[in-house]
Amino acid sequence: MTDTNSTHDTIGDTVTDHQQIIDLTATYSWALDTRSWDDLDEVFLPDATADLVWALEGREAIKERVRTALEHLDSSQHLVATHQVRVDGDTATCRCYLQAQHVLGTDTYLVGGKYDDQLVRTDGGWRIAHRALTILWGTGNPAVMRSGR
Repeated sequence: MTDTNSTHDTIGDTVTDHQQIIDLTATYSWALDTRSWDDLDEVFLPDATADLVWALEGREAIKERVRTALEHLDSSQHLVATHQVRVDGDTATCRCYLQAQHVLGTDTYLVGGKYDDQLVRTDGGWRIAHRALTILWGTGNPAVMRSGR
């Protein structure tokens, strides 16, 4: 007789892990767009690294980078989609596409790209250990992204 519960639990755990990781990418987007910088504490490890146009070390550096890039805008909207998650025990990778609209007055700048994440399971859930942003295209007025315009 086959123990179907262990198979079901493994599949259920995998689906749960995937959904939690996808939710984490949405939490990042919501934190940026609502200017809730401290919500990023639930997204990144304290010693996380990132390549967000500049190489960054530590969660506080990541928070400062996104705050500086976005706080001067009237609005932004970060959309993530087409997630591809791979879980290997307590580590995982996730890649997804993004489109980010940035608005300042009547000017806009739309960027398309992708995030490549390395994640670690913690007692508090999945956290990003490293995030790499690759910008694939942009349209509109890039001057919108210059703070203190």
